[in-house]
This record gives sequence, C-alpha cells and structure tokens, in this order.
Amino acid sequence: MPIDAARALAADPRQGDIGWDHKDIQLYHLGLGAGLPATDPDELRYTLESELHVLPSFATVAGAGMAMLGGLGQPGIEVNLAHVLHGGHSIELHRPIPVKGRATSSSKVAAVYDKGKAAVIVLRSEVADADGPLWTSDAQIFVRGEGGFGGERGPSAKEELPGREPDRVEERHIREDQALLYRLSGDWNPLHADPEFAKMAGFDQPILHGLCSYGMTLKAVVDTTLGGDVSRVRAYRTRFAGIVFPGETLRIRMWQEPGRVLASVTAVERDDAPVLADTVVEHS
Repeated sequence: MPIDAARALAADPRQGDIGWDHKDIQLYHLGLGAGLPATDPDELRYTLESELHVLPSFATVAGAGMAMLGGLGQPGIEVNLAHVLHGGHSIELHRPIPVKGRATSSSKVAAVYDKGKAAVIVLRSEVADADGPLWTSDAQIFVRGEGGFGGERGPSAKEELPGREPDRVEERHIREDQALLYRLSGDWNPLHADPEFAKMAGFDQPILHGLCSYGMTLKAVVDTTLGGDVSRVRAYRTRFAGIVFPGETLRIRMWQEPGRVLASVTAVERDDAPVLADTVVEHS
C-alpha cells in the first residue's frame, strides 16, 4: 500500500536548522503585495528594515517549506506527487517571530485520515529557537486515490459563517508578476510561472500560490481589524477552496467575533469563485 499510516506515524521526526533575516522577511512581504503605497507608514512596517515586523504567515516559508518536503519523504509515505494537493494550512504562534533568527525545525506526520477516495496527510513542523518554541505549522495534504484503507475519517474543519452581512469587506489586487516574486521565497513549482506547464496541469495560465493568498488574507485582517499589530495573532487556519490567477482581485469578507475573525475569500472577476474557506484568525 503506498501509504502505510502506522509506519508513517511511528517514524522519528526529521530535524533541521533554519535561519532567516530581514531580507527574507522583506522579500516575503513584497511577494504578498506589501509596499503600496511605498511611503505609507503602515506599509513601511513590512518593507523597511528599521521599522520591520513579521507577518506570522512567514512561518509557511521559513526554511523553504521544509515541513512539507520532509513529511512527504517520511517512511510509509509513497505517493504520486501528481495526485497531491495542498488542502489546507494552519499555524499556531507561541510568540512573535523575530526579524532575524536561527531555529530548529522538527517535522513529522501528525495524522493520516481516510476520506474514502482520498487520503489526507497532516504534516506538522514544530519550530523553536534558543528561547523556546516559536510556532507550530500543520499542512493538510490531500492525496487523490489513496483512501479506502480503513483509517479514521478525521475531524471536520467546517466553519459556519454568521448569518449577517460581513463587518468588513476588503479587496486586494494581485499583480501580474506577483507569483514570480512570491516564488523567490522558496516555492519553485513551475505551475506558478511556466505557461506550458500550467497548460499540462489543465490551467489556461499559471496560477497564484495558495499560500500567497493565505498570506495576503492574513495581512488584510491584521491591517484592518487588528490595528496593524502582528503580535496579536495567536493562530490562523484555512482550507484552500479554489484557485486564483495573477491579475485578478481577492475579495475578503470578514466577520469579527470575540477573540477571532472569520473570513471568506473569493475571486472578484470570476463571480466570487471560492479561493479560501473555513478561514479563522484567532487573536488576543
């Protein structure tokens, strides 16, 4: 069987050292569309080293996605990468991410769920530096054709949106070159840059990275509902519900509740086609 759940779960974590500095942070923020207008004090917090803070979703690219790559190479996980989709992602912040740091990442398969016609593998990365834990990141990997092995179906992450109009609606335009810039943070999949590769995958043109939409959404929430204070973010999770193309516009609907913000993200130009769903930002 390509997926041996018991073997994968019993495997020792894979450990590695990661590091970053202000250049990595600035490049990541620019890849999310930060810096417009270039002299706006609120944007300088993302682009100017003397003012810099770190958007918590940087955790998804620190170490160039080591957790996902390491997890898919674990014992018991033998899958066709053509059948692999990034189904969702969550991060839990233990404290604010420093602008410069060195840390140890410990990656493992945290869960394997049987969805019938597919399997979901949860790849967990726990990152800590000399001062203690920094963040925990879970990538939910959907593998078509690998279900039916009799495992647990797993929890539902469905979030019911409030039955009222959103408290805030923001739109964020995706630049034509945004995927080309974002991929410099470590995701080199040609699906996001090569038109011929995108056509072979069934798309008319390259698509934006799901984790770029993920970061753009968190930035919009922080900037508009959390007073621009990244340190207030405690956790952030979403499900990737659809694609978006460079040149399109994200419509981000937000509902504020005590201690959290719910969000729904759609593509404006395609009649509000879903992009992110079941999206929650937990905050102080």
